[in-house]
Amino acid sequence: MGLDWMPREHGKKDHNRFGSEHWGTEAPCVVFEKKPLKDPKGNAIPGINVAWIRLNNPAQYNSYTTEMVKGVIAGFENSSTDREVVAVVFTGTGPNAFCTGGNTKEYSEYYSMRPEEYGAYMELFNNMVDSILMCKKPVICRVNGMRVAGGQEIGLACDIAISSDLAIYGQAGPRHGSAPVGGASDFLPWFLTAEDAMWNCISCEMWSAYKMKAKNLISKVVPVLKDEKGNWVRNPQVYTDTFVKDGEIIYGEYKSGEELKQARSWVNDKLKKNEYDFSLLDAEVDKVVWTFANLFPGCLIMSIDGIRNKKKFFWDQIKNPNRHWLAANMMGEAFMGFGAFNTKKITSVDTIDFIKYRQLVAEGTLVDEAFMEQVLGKPQAK
Repeated sequence: MGLDWMPREHGKKDHNRFGSEHWGTEAPCVVFEKKPLKDPKGNAIPGINVAWIRLNNPAQYNSYTTEMVKGVIAGFENSSTDREVVAVVFTGTGPNAFCTGGNTKEYSEYYSMRPEEYGAYMELFNNMVDSILMCKKPVICRVNGMRVAGGQEIGLACDIAISSDLAIYGQAGPRHGSAPVGGASDFLPWFLTAEDAMWNCISCEMWSAYKMKAKNLISKVVPVLKDEKGNWVRNPQVYTDTFVKDGEIIYGEYKSGEELKQARSWVNDKLKKNEYDFSLLDAEVDKVVWTFANLFPGCLIMSIDGIRNKKKFFWDQIKNPNRHWLAANMMGEAFMGFGAFNTKKITSVDTIDFIKYRQLVAEGTLVDEAFMEQVLGKPQAK
């Protein structure tokens, strides 16, 4: 005898916490799409989708505004409970940037000198990282371009990274008035040696995608440019072969001098003409998603959470104190750092005068507007 006699509800419950109010199509915004799962032959599989969350602010290198942070949260929250979604792809618009972190214009012109407001914003940022780490679907970071500052941090929160070989990676906080405490200082010591994590966090040195792969920080790097004959060309700006120079192993490091200048000019010309091809990048993303699709979903997410929880442990220890420090910092160094970056078209410099800053501090000078005027750049005559 079956169980037809037992009372049961029919239909499906709606578990979504958000509607479409935080998504859009006009930049700056977050674009949320559900695309059909594809088999290895490219055939769409009925009833199973892949969620794509795309940062759409290419004019500002896909930096996220306050509203965009809400869009990312909404995308991950809804994907987490969507029965049709097998995985989430997190990416950006265009070939130049996945994400360069928070929107510096918004930081400088609104949040600086408003610590309580920035504290509320950082609460949203923390929720964004939480939404990635708590998503009950695997998350692939499709790194279409530079992944810098807060962009590096939300990228590190993802499970797998597949990268364009033109992408650069790194932090910018100590140079521009903040600190990489939105995840980088939590995640990097788990991935790297203590000294590598230290240098990556504080130096603001940019690492190539190949160096990131060599350091085991990302899973796959693929070219996105072709030569005139249609052959794939690996990023000519970096050393993609291993050899020894001046007693050190060179791999993934940026070239220098005229060699770098010529390579950069060729790459920039290609990108300006939109002569890039993400087909290898997307093929690798599809391959990973297909692997996920052919696993028991419950066993898959349990396995993923088993790894994520180690990252989440360190993130949870300090995220709330960091929120408060970042808010307080908006009254001083962040005001100067973000202000300098935001006014670089007026002053021709994007940082403060660090040596003058240290001299004034050494003299015990009161940090007021007169202090800030001495270290910030001056408007240049047009």
